[in-house]
Amino acid sequence: VPPALECPGGSDAWQDVTVDRSSRLCQTQRNPCNSSEQLAWPCPENSVCAPDGPGLVQCRCEGPFHGYRCLREDTFPMLLFGGILGAATVSLSLLLWGTQRRKAKSP
Repeated sequence: VPPALECPGGSDAWQDVTVDRSSRLCQTQRNPCNSSEQLAWPCPENSVCAPDGPGLVQCRCEGPFHGYRCLREDTFPMLLFGGILGAATVSLSLLLWGTQRRKAKSP
């Protein structure tokens, strides 16, 4: 990185930051999940912390939990979600096909 710029995620996200006159070398990315510092957004219950880039974390839901802040228990209702999405897509497609077909046939 050019010396005028910061390391991605800031210098605190790296263990070794070396600056010379032509470059800034950022080495050995720190794992913010294992740090003793308090995270800006700690992960909620039923989730685990996972590194997501320099200085960033991602909270992933554990086990049967899903949804916002991992509060919903059980599996995601994939069949219901897919059925509603599919029905809406087919209905909208038929509506657009019908209205555009009439316009294409008229002289």
